[in-house]
Amino acid sequence: METVRWGIIGCGDVTEVKSGPAFQKAEGSALVAVMRRDEKKAADYAQRHGVPRSYGRTEDLIADAEVDAVYIATPPSSHCELALKVAEAGKPCLVEKPMAITHAECTRMVKAFRAKGTPLFVAYYRRGLPRFLKVRELLQEGVLGTLSSVHIVQYGPLDTGEQALGWRYDPSVAGGGLFMDLGSHGLDLLDFLVGPIKAVEGFSVNTGGAYRAEDVTAACFEFEPGSVGTGVWNFNADHEEDRITFTGSEGELQCPVFSDTGITLKKDGKEEILEFRNPLHVHQPLVQTVVDQLLRKGVCESTGQSGARTAWVMDECLKNYYDNR
Repeated sequence: METVRWGIIGCGDVTEVKSGPAFQKAEGSALVAVMRRDEKKAADYAQRHGVPRSYGRTEDLIADAEVDAVYIATPPSSHCELALKVAEAGKPCLVEKPMAITHAECTRMVKAFRAKGTPLFVAYYRRGLPRFLKVRELLQEGVLGTLSSVHIVQYGPLDTGEQALGWRYDPSVAGGGLFMDLGSHGLDLLDFLVGPIKAVEGFSVNTGGAYRAEDVTAACFEFEPGSVGTGVWNFNADHEEDRITFTGSEGELQCPVFSDTGITLKKDGKEEILEFRNPLHVHQPLVQTVVDQLLRKGVCESTGQSGARTAWVMDECLKNYYDNR
């Protein structure tokens, strides 16, 4: 195989700029089919993006003999069911984040792909962005000395009215609230940059009453390498904040999770800002690593196993709020 031919299930907003064009622009990759339950919208997407075929049924896209691999870009509640169908067809799969609505579903997905000997990837695309590759490099080089603690914060105002009626605020579809949708990115980054979290205590509450899901989550955790961390995801705050702080024995480093800004390194009484900007299609660097692995030219580090680890941490943070989790 010289080119990985992709099919997308769920060609909604995230596929317009962030991810869809990445499958066309990555080297050794082509987007050949898309699917959406609204066949007219699927056909419109295909026409606008130059995709040869469109479908209204997932089964038809998965069964397409010219589709080598499938990208699932639907809301989280459908990820497990759809991924299991892709696994049964024996095709590699890239599933949107969060990987599924619970760790148990993630475990089912990992087992299904392992049984077929087929790779499963998760679209935590920040693992491929130059900004975070640089942070990882600095940490691994010991620029901060011994990494002793990590603190992650994400604040934003409470969403109300029609904005709060979307699926991202419906636990039956999203698995929780914005902590699942947005907080998952930061937790996956910690796994990527520092190492797996081996112990976590978390608490979630609803302070604003604008929707059923939690709107504030706090957690403390211990990483396998030995350092510890804390996090607060407050979506009922009076201001916006987005930052991870890595503190070591010889310095401190700060970077955003979402903001397209630089890295701040504080060491020896000096402050240096390393500037980075995201590519237009932010999924493209990660998609390239997926394609490279499928073509046996490299390795993608955002796997079903890493995605499941992040899901476990989120479960632990949400279990006091959702009793049946």
